[in-house]
Amino acid sequence: MKLLRHGPKGQEKPGIVDANNTVRDLSGKIDDIAGEALSDESLAQLAKIDIDSLPEVAAGTRLGPCVGRVGKFICIGLNYSDHAAETGAEVPAEPVIFNKWTSAICGPNDDVEIPRGSQKTDWEVELGVIIGKGGRYIDEANAMSHVAGFCVVNDVSEREYQLERSGTWDKGKGCDTFGPLGPWLVTRDEIADPQNLDMWLEVDGKRYQNGSTQTMVFQVPHLIAYLSRFMSLQPGDVISTGTPPGVGMGQDPKIFLKPGQTMRLGIEGLGEQQQRCVES
Repeated sequence: MKLLRHGPKGQEKPGIVDANNTVRDLSGKIDDIAGEALSDESLAQLAKIDIDSLPEVAAGTRLGPCVGRVGKFICIGLNYSDHAAETGAEVPAEPVIFNKWTSAICGPNDDVEIPRGSQKTDWEVELGVIIGKGGRYIDEANAMSHVAGFCVVNDVSEREYQLERSGTWDKGKGCDTFGPLGPWLVTRDEIADPQNLDMWLEVDGKRYQNGSTQTMVFQVPHLIAYLSRFMSLQPGDVISTGTPPGVGMGQDPKIFLKPGQTMRLGIEGLGEQQQRCVES
C-alpha cells in the first residue's frame, strides 16, 4: 500500500493511492497515518478495504508529510562509503547518530526555506524508515518486523551551521522545512529489498546524486537494532539512513542552494519529491 496525508498544513487527512495512482481519502477509516495505525494489525485491516469505494481526493491537492505525530526524527551520518569518501571522512566504526527536530518536517513538495544569512544549504536524498512497532533491545534478526514502511527523505543541511559553528551537527540539520517526507509511506511488503534501491537528486534539472542503497555501510536491520540499544523506538518514529555521493559540499568547487532553485529527488518504488527554495 501507498499511504499518505493530504490537505492544508496542520489539517492533513489520511489517504491511500489506488491502482490508477488516484489519491483516495481514508479519513472515514482511520484518523491519521500515525501511531497505532502503523501497526501490522492496523495495516492488515487497511489492506482489506475496497479502495475504489473511497472518496477521490481532488487532483492537485497538497500532500503533507506521509506520517503524522512523529515522535523522533533520527538520522544516520556518513552511512554510504562513497559519500564518506567525497567528504574526506573515514567510514565510521559505528553508526553516527544525530537528530532533525520534528519542526523540520514538511510535505514532499512544500517550499524549502533557506535560513537567513545561510550560504551553505545543501541537499541529501535519503531512504526513510518508518517504525510501526515499538521496542527496545531489538534483535537484528527481528528488526524488519518493527518497520511499517519506507519513504523518501530530503535531509536538507546547512553545512556552516553543521560543521563550522562548533558543537553537534543538529543545529545545521533541524531548521524549519529541512525534513520533507513522502510523497507516501510504502508498506514494507511492497519493497522486496530496501538495500537495492536506486536513488537520485537533481537541482534545476542537473543530476547531482545518482546512487543506490547497496552502498550503505550499516543496513536497515542493523540500524534499528543499534538505535534500540540507546533509546526506545516508537510507532511513527522516522529513521533517515544516510545519503549517497553527489551532495553540494562534495562538488569541486562546492555548490550550495539559492532561493529560486528547484530540487527534484526520488527513490525506486517510493516516489518523487520536488521543492522550490525560498528565502526564510
